[in-house]
Amino acid sequence: MIGLKGTLNVIDNSGAVIVECIRVLSGGRFARTGDEIVCVVKKARPISSSLAGTQAATIKVKKGDVRRALIVRTRKEMSRPDGRYIRFDDNACVLLNNKKEPLGTRVLGVVAAELRQKKWMKVVSLAPRVV
Repeated sequence: MIGLKGTLNVIDNSGAVIVECIRVLSGGRFARTGDEIVCVVKKARPISSSLAGTQAATIKVKKGDVRRALIVRTRKEMSRPDGRYIRFDDNACVLLNNKKEPLGTRVLGVVAAELRQKKWMKVVSLAPRVV
């Protein structure tokens, strides 16, 4: 569960490293896996001057940008229909554009299987592993 002022790791190649949640769009006070949030970029990868032309296409955000994000894993355990509980080591998200598509072209970590049930198939297909 991610609340306001909660920080998350970004696991795509959009250029952001750490974001902070400022609004939960699901209507509740906390966000779970598969929920959308509004976040602000707290830490981003630097753009070096020597590689500015080649990196400009991959680095899409900078520090202070306000973006939407999709939560793909949480530290708080969640129950599955078969009775099992699953939790992850960190809170992580993927940044989204205005059309609710992933901002990055790659997802660099594990995502939860609950994203399939919530119809986020584009993020599931980009992920290297779904748990």
